[in-house]
Amino acid sequence: MTNSVDNILNNERFKLLFTLSYDDIIPFIFKYLKKHTFPIIAGWSFLLVTVIWMIDLRFALSDSYRFLNILMHSSIGLIILPLVIAIPHEFLHIIPYFLAGARNIRIGANWSQYYFYVTSHLHPVGPAVFITVALTPFLVISALLIYLIVIIDSPLWSWSLLCTLFMHTTMCAGDFALINFYWLNRGKKIITWDDAEKKESYFYEEVSGE
Repeated sequence: MTNSVDNILNNERFKLLFTLSYDDIIPFIFKYLKKHTFPIIAGWSFLLVTVIWMIDLRFALSDSYRFLNILMHSSIGLIILPLVIAIPHEFLHIIPYFLAGARNIRIGANWSQYYFYVTSHLHPVGPAVFITVALTPFLVISALLIYLIVIIDSPLWSWSLLCTLFMHTTMCAGDFALINFYWLNRGKKIITWDDAEKKESYFYEEVSGE
């Protein structure tokens, strides 16, 4: 049974670990990106493979295409397409929340720190749901981009999509940091929810069963 916010706040089984202000998300992300654990190593490894793939394709393009054509498709892949997929990226965060029962789901942006976020307002979720929410956009969009890169019959457009894959992977850094937080605390049953009005996230630990 899903715990309500009131049930958690009024139950001694739950202990507050910390409160995370939306203004402190960037320092939080950098803190957990610096910890060399399996999720972070996996993320960096995927990015490294992408970069090697980019280098190989870039040299191949030099033999057949003018620099200006390559530059144009680089701009498409590094700037235009990443902006376009920002919307489906956030939408893919919403789907696991919705399937978990959340209905007051909100998308916001912190323009001073240049990031978007999705919140399940006052809807507590456990580790499995939270990790699924964080990981879904990376898995779905990466798989789609790789498929298109492989099947498309245009080296220039393959280059654009490969650049987009690189950019999208870097855009997922915050998601990997949040996953890493749960990885480092995998021995704890952590419940989290957002208060979109206060712009805060709350992390509680369920310390004992009933």
